[in-house]
Amino acid sequence: METLNPQSDWPSRRPLSLEPPAGASLPAMRPERSSAITLPEHLADLAVAALIDEADLSPKPGLVDRRSSGAHNDMTLSLMHASAMALWPCLRQMAEAAQDHGYIDQPLRGALGRIGREGEAAMLSVTAGVNTHRGAIWALGLLVAACALDPGAGAQVVAARAGRIALLDDPAAIAPDSHGNQVRRRYGASGAREQAQQGFPAVIEHGLPQLLRSRAAGASETHARLDALLAIMAALSDTCVLWRAGPQGLATVQQGARAVLDAGGSATLGGRRQLRQLEMQLLQLNASPGGAADLLAACLFLDFAGSL
Repeated sequence: METLNPQSDWPSRRPLSLEPPAGASLPAMRPERSSAITLPEHLADLAVAALIDEADLSPKPGLVDRRSSGAHNDMTLSLMHASAMALWPCLRQMAEAAQDHGYIDQPLRGALGRIGREGEAAMLSVTAGVNTHRGAIWALGLLVAACALDPGAGAQVVAARAGRIALLDDPAAIAPDSHGNQVRRRYGASGAREQAQQGFPAVIEHGLPQLLRSRAAGASETHARLDALLAIMAALSDTCVLWRAGPQGLATVQQGARAVLDAGGSATLGGRRQLRQLEMQLLQLNASPGGAADLLAACLFLDFAGSL
């Protein structure tokens, strides 16, 4: 059992303004209140902001963005926004559970699992059964809990702590015969669970470093985030891609993402040419790097949370 001392004097910060898409009928993220928001509310704000920023980021090959639905015929940008907003209560409750509990053990893992399943049900209710953010609930739920345990910790420490939570079994969980589980059995690939248990190496070793490198090189925030996504795509055995396009499709994704970065990144003319080529290939394959998208949201959350 790891005993932690959560900071009680975390700095107050104005909540992010997240406007719903025009015409959408969405649940409020949280009620308006005159007093300062709590740490769990703030962490939920940051997590939802990361999900919405990931969805809005364009141009993302094979993924829903501001231009199109990519390889998804059942998703739209407004649906991604609605799904993200619906997860705010779940993410706040996960942070509250960790803050109230104060340390990592089996009861905390069980509480997070229960809240996550409730959050998934809320998401599916809003999306009419479309799986928009199941992987993101897992990744961001663990990360908001890890942040709540110690708001002053750096990204690597938070990710490692989330990994220790993920290593604990949830006895109430029923393992579904999901696409990810089928892919793991068929190809022996690790998925979202293993990424979390290992402390999110695709984010810590690839996504975040590339985000910082691209910013340091003078890239715009949009291009820096695209480069971070590409770095994750190049390193990740994405079970979403494997399910749709098999090992050859995964090789296309990894090699194509690396080609963009090798050409100078998405901010350069050569990088943009490679990115357009990769997008055409993914649309032909009907392949979507959805696992990488979830981890980009995790990357953005850790980046946002670094100012706590």
